[in-house]
Amino acid sequence: MNTIELVLQGASNVLFAGLVFGAGLPFIYAVALRVLTIGSVDYAEADGTIRSRPRFSSRVVAGVLIAVVIGGIVLGLVLIVASGFGMAVSFESFPPSIVEK
Repeated sequence: MNTIELVLQGASNVLFAGLVFGAGLPFIYAVALRVLTIGSVDYAEADGTIRSRPRFSSRVVAGVLIAVVIGGIVLGLVLIVASGFGMAVSFESFPPSIVEK
């Protein structure tokens, strides 16, 4: 019975990582772009072109969401590079540090 628990625990870890790095980051990026269109101000210029300008609050929220995406990408790259050099990333303190295995 212990083997089934270990298999399910490992599968849940892989599922969580896949959701965060595989589908989660693109979803957060898509939400950030969608936030820019919510409450945007549309206006027409004299030559007939229509312009759209997002609100300041939309820009702030989208900026925070894009910063989360960039942070996830950087963290993933650090994990890959650290393991390539035979090291590990320690999350015991903030910010995470690269330590010997």
